[in-house]
Amino acid sequence: MKRLEFYSNTANKHLIVLTLLEGEGKSLEFPSELPTVFSALSSFVTNRVKDELLKEIRFYESLTESVEEPRILLIGQIGAGKSSFFNSVNSTFRGHVILQATSGHGDTSVSKQYRTYPVYDGKGGKRLPYVLCDTMGLEDSDYDEGIRVEDIISVIKGHVPDLYEFNPKAPITRNDKRYRENPSLADKVHCVVFVVEADTISLLGKNLLSKFKIIRNELTSIGEYLLSYRDVPLSSPFFLFCLQISQLGQILGVPISSISPVKNYSTVTEVSLQVDILLLKALQQMLRAADACFDDMKLKGLAQ
Repeated sequence: MKRLEFYSNTANKHLIVLTLLEGEGKSLEFPSELPTVFSALSSFVTNRVKDELLKEIRFYESLTESVEEPRILLIGQIGAGKSSFFNSVNSTFRGHVILQATSGHGDTSVSKQYRTYPVYDGKGGKRLPYVLCDTMGLEDSDYDEGIRVEDIISVIKGHVPDLYEFNPKAPITRNDKRYRENPSLADKVHCVVFVVEADTISLLGKNLLSKFKIIRNELTSIGEYLLSYRDVPLSSPFFLFCLQISQLGQILGVPISSISPVKNYSTVTEVSLQVDILLLKALQQMLRAADACFDDMKLKGLAQ
């Protein structure tokens, strides 16, 4: 007896499990229209996954009354794709590729200022319940290039205002008139994302990793959480993909479950369903990390 069954997994309603049963010693013969059925089923499943991710993000509510919009800070090496990630998320909700944040390639950081970017649900749509924060890129050298670690820590603690222009030679201090002396909980960062380009994992230098470690130690002491994400080519072989994920986890010292692979819309002009899902899944994980931060703050009596 030969059967082809489709059934939904009760533990995960996004997953459609295909079970193929065949008679002993007999080969299966599929009808000619089966590839079309598979294609239609795949399209249905991926569209449903995207719709449910969009719904969860659109109706997200913070776990504390003190913060309506969690702040998600993107940090990483110069050219890693921080600004491109914001543009890509924005493109997903707009339905077409849009370039709002300045991005580019090269040895110097395109982003010079601290920017807080709200995302809107389509053109003319309502403001979504989170804010993406972009900074100047980190540099691997010891010279006065890229953002200083002290400035990143000040951003995380809420001392740096929007549009502040970073100075690679000197960090912001209390003597600066733009320094926010007593930031509210809403001014602070609630999730930190390390942005790493897939092709440069093995090239991360000691100085850069040392800066990551300093930032991580600071996050631990003030109760923040972090995720890492990387720009991954969708054509990568699966075994190579798993190897790079494992390698990145070991280098940064983070669990593999905290690494979200994404593909930016930096080299294309049209959005795609598969890339949208990767971006939305990463954003979902970031919001969940922010929730973990709020839970921790409540336990410490720092939030209501």
